[in-house]
Parts: sequence; structure tokens; C-alpha cells
Amino acid sequence: MVHLVTHFRSGKEGTGSLFVLDIAHDGINPVQVFEYSDGLFDVAWAENNEHLLVTAAGDGSIQVWDVMQPQVNAVSWSQTRNENLFLSASWDSLIKVWDLTQSQSLITLTGHVNNVYSAVWSPRVPGVISSASGDKTLRVWDLRKSKESVAVIQAHGEEILTCDWCKYDQHQIFSGSVDGTIRGWDTRSYQLPFCELRGHQYAVRRIKTSPFVPTSLASSSYDFTVRTWDITKQKQMEVIEHHTEFVYGLDFNNHLPGQMADCAWDGIIQVYQPQSCTPLAS
Repeated sequence: MVHLVTHFRSGKEGTGSLFVLDIAHDGINPVQVFEYSDGLFDVAWAENNEHLLVTAAGDGSIQVWDVMQPQVNAVSWSQTRNENLFLSASWDSLIKVWDLTQSQSLITLTGHVNNVYSAVWSPRVPGVISSASGDKTLRVWDLRKSKESVAVIQAHGEEILTCDWCKYDQHQIFSGSVDGTIRGWDTRSYQLPFCELRGHQYAVRRIKTSPFVPTSLASSSYDFTVRTWDITKQKQMEVIEHHTEFVYGLDFNNHLPGQMADCAWDGIIQVYQPQSCTPLAS
């Protein structure tokens, strides 16, 4: 199963849809479609319940969907098992931590002074979060210690639209910016990036590290491309050009090695398996 959120806007009015899709031998088939009264901008599966998803909407609200009972900028579900926690990041410069069982947020994290475009749980250390903002900083938060950021990284000279943790090294974070670059940072010493990936012609909208290949990272951009990278060699491996508009969403399949899905403003979803991202290719 894969998920996709869309946003359609005409004038000042906007609507959104949540698609739940099944990848079969005969193609990609919609299983369920949920409609919402405003644009939906991000979606995340629950890590401990295959039937629950959470979405972020343009009206500032968060929706929890149960695909078994049809009926913000970014969201991220906690990677710690047996937790019902998820994050939201918003244009009000705030990051909030939510519990699925409660209607009010548990924690509000303040510190960014511009839009927060991305907030992501660490996949290796419970309670640790990274965030990317229009204030040009990448921040690290450790909820076990404080509600204040424990690291403020002046990561780029332009707005930072995306960030992601390395799945294999708890100290490594990657950031993607309007300046078209992707940079890697070590949280123990972050005065300078340990790598910089150049190739995109316009803003990097989403980056994802591979769950199967430690040295592999993928990115999507407003230059209409998806690119794969070798982090260690700091070089581009593939340029994938199958969209005619901004490529907004991107993710790896956590269950099928090497498979990726992306979506763009051209209204097309692509599910594919770049040779450069398979464990065999590494």
C-alpha cells in the first residue's frame, strides 16, 4: 500500500484528497479516496497501526484517518514502537507533538522565527527531532532533556525546505534548500557540513535517506527531477525525469528494497525502482 495527498486550488478556494493505493501486477489501483475541504500537504502512516494515517491541511488542522472506517506543512509519526505520538510543523513557526488519544497537543516547540517546512523524528534515538525552516536553520530537539533546541545549525544561506535523518547513523542529518543544494551534518560537530551534493537547478523540496542502503539518498526538486546520490562519494547516481511540474513528495518503501514513490504538481504519481537504490547496486 502507498498513500498520496493532493491539493487543488482555484482562486482562493482549495480542496484536498487522500488516496490509498495498492500496487498490483496490473498497475496502481486506488483502494480508498478521502476528500477534505482544504488542501492536504503531507501524510504519514502510523508506525504501529496499519489502518491509521495522519495528514496536514492548509487550514492549519491535522486529520487522523482510519482506512478501515471511511468517512499543516508536514507530519511525522514517532519511530518508537508502542507510541502514538506524531509531529506537525507549520507556517506559524511552531512544531507540535501530538498523542493520538488526546485532542490537544502535548508539547509546543518554539525557536524558529519563520515557517517550519519539515520536522522529523529520529529513527534511532527516541524523543529526538530535527526540523527545517524558512529562517535558514536546521534544528535538533531532544524531548528527553528540554523543550529548547539542543542544536541550531546555520545550514544554508536560503530557506531550508526539507530534512531527514540517516537510518544507520544516529548523528547524521541531511538538509535540502531553496539554493538547490543538499548538505550532510554531524550533530556532534556541525560548524561545517561533512558532505554537499550539487546538481539540482532549483529548490530541493524533499529528501529521503534509504532504509536499505546506508550510503544512498534521494531528492525531489522544483526542477521537475528526482535524483539519487552516493553520500560517501558525494556524487549523483541517477537523474529521473518523469514529471512536467514541481516534484513535491518523495519516499522509499520500507518493505520493498529500492522501491520509491513520488508525486508532482502535474497530478501524476510514479512508483518505480531506480537501479541505483537497490541493495544489490550498493
